[in-house]
Amino acid sequence: MKHPILPERNGGGRTRIVSISAAPFDGYPFPRVLESLASIGATYVEPAFIVGYTEPFDESAFTAAQAKQYTAWLKDAGIACHAFSSHIDLGRPDALEVFRGRMDFARALGARVINTNAAARSNEHRFYTNIAQLASHAEMLGMWIGLENPGDGSDNLLNTAVDAAALLARIDHPRVGLNYDAGNTISHRPSIHPAADALAAMPHCVHTHVKDVRANADGFFFTPLGDGQVGCAGIVEAIAKTDLDLSIEIPMRLHRGPDARPSRAVYRVPLGDIETTLKAALQFVRQHLERAALPA
Repeated sequence: MKHPILPERNGGGRTRIVSISAAPFDGYPFPRVLESLASIGATYVEPAFIVGYTEPFDESAFTAAQAKQYTAWLKDAGIACHAFSSHIDLGRPDALEVFRGRMDFARALGARVINTNAAARSNEHRFYTNIAQLASHAEMLGMWIGLENPGDGSDNLLNTAVDAAALLARIDHPRVGLNYDAGNTISHRPSIHPAADALAAMPHCVHTHVKDVRANADGFFFTPLGDGQVGCAGIVEAIAKTDLDLSIEIPMRLHRGPDARPSRAVYRVPLGDIETTLKAALQFVRQHLERAALPA
């Protein structure tokens, strides 16, 4: 089942949105993140709230008062929010209450897409019960839920692109699609070619992440775009032929061990290093979007 990309885009001539995930800024306050992004010419941020991948937080981070503060920070910085990352297992017992609150928070910031994992296969039954209600809530909010393939090697309802059609057909709601991330595939299922899988998943996407990874005996390390083994140039050039919006996600404080489990460095990454990497990533994405748009 092919799920439509944001329908207001089709034929509307809206400029493609290129967001930058806040993940590389792990450890910095949000106003500083926005100031840094503005300095490199970014116009969209994707806030990242992912347990184990970013600084610790709880549900008090998603109150109406916090949403009002974040909205003011975004306005002051001249940065918009289109996508929002808040990955949980949607089959866990409290997922309905937790994720609905995070959806409300994300929409208050302006987000139209909220990205999350699907669920461990062991939570399959509860996942389908929950996603039906969450999809209805997304429709009410004017949002889309992007289900993202994980990177930790676990058994998920969405491991690779081949899982997408049956998963989405069973959900059967146009407000739910994929937020595919080939940078997760390389650690999650190393036998699968990440770029080829990204292209297979693309018709099912409502949004997509672009990140690069290099693997060695010590694990999986996130690199500048184009320096890894994912095949990001081909992925971005394929995106250029669609209406998809995308986020650049380079979690520089993080790496995965040989078992694919995430590990955060003790210290945050210096801002100068983050800005240099992200500025180059923006140039990389723009270059390959433009290259794909040139006549053959």
